[in-house]
Amino acid sequence: MSANIKEEEIQEQLLQAAKQLFQVHGFRRVTLDDIAKAIGKARSSLYYYYKTKEEILDAVIGVEIRALMASLAAAISKAPNVEEKIKAFFLAKLSAVIEKGAFFNSLDEGMDPSELSGFRKTRLAVHDQIFQQEGAMLAQVITEGIRLGELTRLNHKDQDDLVFVLLSSLRGMKREMTIKNDFSNMESWVNILVRSMIHGLKQ
Repeated sequence: MSANIKEEEIQEQLLQAAKQLFQVHGFRRVTLDDIAKAIGKARSSLYYYYKTKEEILDAVIGVEIRALMASLAAAISKAPNVEEKIKAFFLAKLSAVIEKGAFFNSLDEGMDPSELSGFRKTRLAVHDQIFQQEGAMLAQVITEGIRLGELTRLNHKDQDDLVFVLLSSLRGMKREMTIKNDFSNMESWVNILVRSMIHGLKQ
């Protein structure tokens, strides 16, 4: 058991060090030697956990996605009704963008055009994975709201469309605030958006 715990600790240190290096220097400029040095290990020891730098990046992103989903679930669980749950989801998501944005935005630093093209595919895959998981979470909130009589009944397609519109609206808001680097009105705008969208669905 203690050996397993130690290996988990080393793996966690490895991923944390890799994340910090990727954020500071960009994915391209970081080497396996850099990561090994950061945790005081030989490069060869990294191969016990990951074979390539790409595998390490995938693992780091996986950790970030799991942390995001955990924060969204925690925010939803504390809210008393469907409207407040969706607001909590939106605010937790936007807060995560502020917290994690620097990491994701720095990954393509120093890449040449061909590398950027390949990395866009990775970004798209990550986006699709997050969108799918967030959609499933919101779908549960809406289904529960209908079950409790807080929302009018919707057929399956309308529920899917509502989830898509909610997530797309959230991403549009996120994009505009990120471009302007101004999240100061985040809570007010979320309140207006969710209230406007949910009001017509209430019983």
